[in-house]
Amino acid sequence: MRRIDCPERDDWKRTAEAIGFDFHTPEEGRYWDERAYYAFSLEQIEREIEQPTGEIEAMCLELVEQIVDDELQLQRLQIPETFWPLIEASWNRDDPSLYGRLDLSFDGKGPAKLLEYNADTPTSIFEAAVFQWIWLEQSIERGVLPRDADQFNEIHDSLIESWREFDLKPHLHLAGSLHSEEDAGTLAYLEETARQAGLTTTLLDIEQIGLRDDGCFVDADNRPVALAFKLYPWEWMFRETFGAQLVRASTRWIEPPWKAILSNKGILPLLWEMCPGHPNLLPAYLDGPHDLVDYATKPLLGREGANVTLIEGGRVLTQGPDQEYGSEGFVHQGLAVLPDFDGSHPVLGVWLVDGQPAGLGVRESDSLITNNLSRFVPHLIDG
Repeated sequence: MRRIDCPERDDWKRTAEAIGFDFHTPEEGRYWDERAYYAFSLEQIEREIEQPTGEIEAMCLELVEQIVDDELQLQRLQIPETFWPLIEASWNRDDPSLYGRLDLSFDGKGPAKLLEYNADTPTSIFEAAVFQWIWLEQSIERGVLPRDADQFNEIHDSLIESWREFDLKPHLHLAGSLHSEEDAGTLAYLEETARQAGLTTTLLDIEQIGLRDDGCFVDADNRPVALAFKLYPWEWMFRETFGAQLVRASTRWIEPPWKAILSNKGILPLLWEMCPGHPNLLPAYLDGPHDLVDYATKPLLGREGANVTLIEGGRVLTQGPDQEYGSEGFVHQGLAVLPDFDGSHPVLGVWLVDGQPAGLGVRESDSLITNNLSRFVPHLIDG
């Protein structure tokens, strides 16, 4: 694994905007950054990243099977009791999961370590699936990269194939916070993959979903929302005014309710309890750091590095921004300090589509805590 400086395309912004990638350069600075790329060998990708990702996903599904009807474990995850039947019914129906992203610490020298599982509402999929592939093709064409350069990236085709295999008959609504450029761009991309798979679709803001007197969720045109992809966290939906209606409504959701288990960082200690010492897991606990001297504290339901604290030798190494997460509790996870490439610290985001490893996106930060301002840097396979 290497970080290699690279000349950027002089027209990359026009290329991005032409295909709807409008959030490439927020006010805070660069988000997309192709002034460097991360290079991996094929063996690293296949044996040290792709294979462990598949193993971790299998462990996660085994964990859901074990705890989906276990009241004690659901309580440990702080999942409201009202929604336990919704989650269990979704699992027992085998409701399909479209995608997820495992965030891994990896330096090319030791095993990849699971930092967390973005199982419910992961973003950055358009950048990973489409724009970094365009970067690869155009950079090869322009002689910037070797002609035999490749990329771990089957995301786009896998998404389309998964929509087809799910055999979803009803009209598909896609909902989220459309005032967010990133969320709107993610939804528009996933809508396009669904359309390419033959589905008819409607894109709407999550706030436009209403409730009829008969308990049916409807869109702004009063059309029933029978099948919905939602880029909106389950824990937020549970707290909404209409949240209690989720148990009775007939809407089928993607991501499904059982993903509320895996999107909870409380699974990190539960995975460690189930598979102690696994080479791709870090020791983690719900009731304090135990014997850990170097560790991270993370809110069960935190996002984008908020309210994360890294402890080294009993002292605070760094902290994420305070966004008032953590009222539901924290996990304590052994510290995996990210690699340091001249001050840039990468996290590998490995994408799963329909439960199968499908591609890689690298986010890097000047900080040891990855957040919403972390840069997306492309990657390639070069040997």
